[in-house]
Amino acid sequence: MGEYETMLYSKEGSFLSPVKNVAVIKFNRVDALNAINDQFIKDLDAALTEAENDPDVRTIVLASAHPKVFCTGADLKMAQGFLGKPDEVKDLIEQGQKVIDKIAKLSKPVIAAIHGLCLGGGTEIALACDIRICDTEAKIGTPEVSLGLIPAWGGCMRLPRIVGLGKALELVLTGGQLTAQEALECGLVSKVVSPDELMSQAMWYGAKLGGNAPIALKWAKQATHMAFEEDYDDNLKFEVKAAVECFKTKDLGEGIAAVLEKRRGKFTGE
Repeated sequence: MGEYETMLYSKEGSFLSPVKNVAVIKFNRVDALNAINDQFIKDLDAALTEAENDPDVRTIVLASAHPKVFCTGADLKMAQGFLGKPDEVKDLIEQGQKVIDKIAKLSKPVIAAIHGLCLGGGTEIALACDIRICDTEAKIGTPEVSLGLIPAWGGCMRLPRIVGLGKALELVLTGGQLTAQEALECGLVSKVVSPDELMSQAMWYGAKLGGNAPIALKWAKQATHMAFEEDYDDNLKFEVKAAVECFKTKDLGEGIAAVLEKRRGKFTGE
C-alpha cells in the first residue's frame, strides 16, 4: 500500500465481513485542519487510483484523522499566493475539479464519513461521494462567497442535484452551514450517528455494498449518476446496455442461484 504525505491509506474489514475489501482513506493534514493544498490534491488522486486499481477493494471510505474536522476546504495561505495569478490558479482549480470528479466516476462506491467541520472543498469532496453519513458534531457548509470565492470544485453543480435548487442557492449565497440534523432533513446526508459510531457505520456500508456484485455495482453507479447528466432516452438505452452486460457475468448466475437456494451470494467480479 502506498504511503502519502497528507493521507492515511489502509484496507479494512468489518463485523459483516472479515475480508479486508474496504479501502479507508483518511485526510491527514491535521495541523492545517485538513485544508486542501496542492499536495493534498495529488495524494487524494493517487490514493483513489490505488483503491480503484486494487482488485481486492470493493468499496472506499473517505474519512478524517483529525478529532474535530473532516476537511476545512482550500488552504487560504495557498489561495493567497495565487492572488493576481489567474493562469496559475486556473490550473489548480481544474486539477481540483478533476480529482473530486474522479470520486464520482470511480467504478467502486465511495462513502463519506463526515466528522466535525466540513467546509468548502471538504463539502465538495463529500458531494462527489455516493453515500454520505455524518456524526452529530458535523457542521457542513459552503462559505466561499463570504471570502469572495464560489464553490468551483463542482459544488455549484452537485449541491442542487442533491438538495434541490432552492436549498442549494440558500447555502451557496449565504455561505451558511448546516447542522447534522439539518443536513439529514434536506437529504445532504443519509444518516446521522454518534461520533463513536461513525466509522463502524461507514464500514457497515462498505461491507454491505462490497458484498454485492462488483460489475453490477459499477454499472448501477454509472447509470444513476447519468440521471442528471444525459438525455432521458440515452439514459434508458444505457440501462439496457448495462443490464445486458450484467447478463454476461457469472455473478448474476450466482446471485439468482443464491436467492433460489436461500443463501448469501458469493460474488467474484466475473
